[in-house]
Amino acid sequence: MVSPFFVQAIDPQGVARITLTRSDMHNAFNEVLIAELTAALEGLGNDDRVRVVVLAAQGRSFSAGADLNWMKAMAGFSEAENHEDALNLGRLMQTLNDLPKPTLALVQGSAYGGGVGLVACCDIVVAAEEAKFCLSEVKLGLIPAVICPYVIAAIGEAAARRYFLTAEPFSAWEAQRLGLVHEVVEPGRLEQKGRQVAATLLEGGPKAQAAAKDLIFTTAAAAPDDDLIEETARRIATLRASDEGREGITAFLEKRRPNWQED
Repeated sequence: MVSPFFVQAIDPQGVARITLTRSDMHNAFNEVLIAELTAALEGLGNDDRVRVVVLAAQGRSFSAGADLNWMKAMAGFSEAENHEDALNLGRLMQTLNDLPKPTLALVQGSAYGGGVGLVACCDIVVAAEEAKFCLSEVKLGLIPAVICPYVIAAIGEAAARRYFLTAEPFSAWEAQRLGLVHEVVEPGRLEQKGRQVAATLLEGGPKAQAAAKDLIFTTAAAAPDDDLIEETARRIATLRASDEGREGITAFLEKRRPNWQED
């Protein structure tokens, strides 16, 4: 897909990268970017060549959230039009969150509002030391509604109570402490660390990784009752009996690389 808002590439190892390129507008959202990014992610999720998806950005900001011109337009929308518009942003977040491939965000600069949502929807997040985060919606008389489930899953209810209500910016180190960011690095090491994480992800079985993500979503909010025990047992039995599972166990016992790691 060719877009004025981002560039997309897939390397020979199956690492797909989407880089937001609207740096003059701080990689802010509008309705076109939302639609095109959703379609791009759906395409990567369905592409058997793709093993890992990296989300990055150019410029000083990772994403400033909503584009000011888009916000002005929304102010003139009816409630029904605003509802449909919000649903489209919700679909983008859900598509990224539920992608059946490992996702990695490389956050080089500020992430505000919906930009924090993008970060929270990724499986692994590496941020540069200078990155800043802010859930700024209440200062505009709004709330971080469609990103809320993903942000709370990342930082927890207690932190959400503070940062949703104060809209105060917080550092990459605070984001790491809260669980939004997994690792903080010097700006010059962000790409290097991204390559290291992607290489580690390529060592896993692709079907197992997709199943592992789905397992997390299924069990995260569930009580460990008999039904959940039965469901988790069924899932591991299915993977053990699969071609990928058999190959992984056999390769481990034979002290060799499994076939998905072969050059």
